[in-house]
Amino acid sequence: MGRKRDFGNDRARLVLAQEAARIIAEQGIEDFRVAKTKAAERLGLRDHGSLPGNAEIDRALSEHLMLFGRESHLDLLAMLRRAALSAMALLAPFTPRLVGSVLHGTAAANSAVNLHVFADHAELVAEKLQQEKVTFRPYERRLKSRRDRAETFAGYRFLRDDAEIEATVFPVDGVRQAPISPIDGKPMQRADARAVEELLR
Repeated sequence: MGRKRDFGNDRARLVLAQEAARIIAEQGIEDFRVAKTKAAERLGLRDHGSLPGNAEIDRALSEHLMLFGRESHLDLLAMLRRAALSAMALLAPFTPRLVGSVLHGTAAANSAVNLHVFADHAELVAEKLQQEKVTFRPYERRLKSRRDRAETFAGYRFLRDDAEIEATVFPVDGVRQAPISPIDGKPMQRADARAVEELLR
C-alpha cells in the first residue's frame, strides 16, 4: 500500500516537472519556482505531496527541448552562443564568463544570455557600454554566494545580435568563487570565450 502511494507521488512529481518544463520552454519563464506553481495550479496538484526540485525540472526541460523541435532548438542555441561571444568580446576587459541556460543547452526562445563580468566598480562596465554606444538598462540580482548567505549584485541588460544580454558584475576576485546555482545547489558552471567557441564547434 505504501509502495503504491510512493509511486503515485513520484508520478505526480514527474508530471509536474514535465508541465513546468513546458511552461518554461513555451512562455519563457526563467524562474523555476513560478513555473512550478503555475504547473501545479494547471494540473490541480497543489496539495499533492512535495513539488519537484529544480534539478528535476531542469532534466525535464532538456528532454522537452530535444523532443519538441530538436533542430530548431540547436539553431537557437547556436545563435545565442554566437551572441554571447560577441558580448564577451565587447566586455573582454572584464573577464566575461557565460553561465546559465545558454551554457547548459536549456535556453528557450525568450531566454537571455547570462554573463558574469568582473570589475572593481560596476560603473566601469556601464562606462564601457557607453563608450561603445550600447544602450543598456541597469538591474540588480540577488544570488547566493554561500549556502547561508545571499548578496545583491548590479548588472546591465542590453541587446547584442538580436539577443538579450544580462551582464552581472562581481568584484574582481569573484572570478575564483562562483555563486550557488539555484538548480543543483553547487557552484555555478562558468565558461570563458574559448569554451563557448568549443561548444559552437
